[in-house]
Amino acid sequence: MNRAALFDVDGTLADTNHLHVTCWWEALRQGGHDVAMHDIHRAIGLPGEDLLAHLLGEDRDTDQDDALTSAHDTLYGTYFDRLPPLDAAADLLRELDRRGWRVVLVTSARQTELDALRRAVDADDAITATASADDVEEGKPAPDPVDHALDLADASARDSVFVGDTVWDMRAGSRAGVACVGLLCGGIPRGDLEGAGARAVYRHPADLLAHLDDSPFAEVTDPGR
Repeated sequence: MNRAALFDVDGTLADTNHLHVTCWWEALRQGGHDVAMHDIHRAIGLPGEDLLAHLLGEDRDTDQDDALTSAHDTLYGTYFDRLPPLDAAADLLRELDRRGWRVVLVTSARQTELDALRRAVDADDAITATASADDVEEGKPAPDPVDHALDLADASARDSVFVGDTVWDMRAGSRAGVACVGLLCGGIPRGDLEGAGARAVYRHPADLLAHLDDSPFAEVTDPGR
């Protein structure tokens, strides 16, 4: 079996969470919904339909979902040529690849958005595969995206680590039986990440890179040795 280093992208490798907050806020405003940005921030990381259910309730007019999602996607798409990667994100992926890990991206982003994020992170040479929202029936916090990523890497849960920045990432990884690492750069407090299953929490990719040798990554033995 292989070792899999699974990574969320928005807020974990790219500094995009607050762009999503602004775009969802404007899309919701255009649709006649007054939703606080704080509440939107806590929902970032969920697939679009689940985010709307979380913010507007299960009893909302679901006929409006497509229009709201399209408005968000159109607004967010205006940033595709300048999405900011987080410092040392590419270096972290390359170092794990150098150490023999199979790096797989696990994201709620659709393919077009994922392509823009990959261009921003600029580490395709270190990425083995991607698991996007298009690949599974149920997104985070269900374990399905993580399970799919493990299949792509041909790795077991016990030989894998999932890095993310939201409680949805931590819950999805925990439900899949994977050791979870939280990053604070997405704006979610340490206590929330730990409460959702994070085994360790770091400030950002550069902080995790600097502490790889005493992180949960160091606890997984290389099956080739």
